[in-house]
Amino acid sequence: MQPMIHVFLCDDEGERFFGEGPYRLLKQVEECGSLRQAAIHMGMAYTKALKLVRRAEGQLGFPLIECRTGGPRGGGSIVTAQGEELMKQYESYRNACREANRRIFAECFSPERKASSDSDR
Repeated sequence: MQPMIHVFLCDDEGERFFGEGPYRLLKQVEECGSLRQAAIHMGMAYTKALKLVRRAEGQLGFPLIECRTGGPRGGGSIVTAQGEELMKQYESYRNACREANRRIFAECFSPERKASSDSDR
């Protein structure tokens, strides 16, 4: 048995707009240099990838990626400086949540606690 936690950001109505999926998509954009290629690599439609990015951008109030239209050198996408900062903040928050979850899990499911609760019966 192991603990599992999912970390995401929600708008004021409680609707998710950023989490592991959009985070991984931005990481792929950094690696591929293209939102389309990032979407393909993740097995999702380009339109879905674009929708995820645009929804997050709308909630955050800043662009996560900059798209360059094709031409002689081709198009592509880059993660903005604000997008990179959000990714760092999300990584830090996600990792802290996972660590806290592991500690709490260990406290709640420790053999000593189980033995104590068994003796209370």
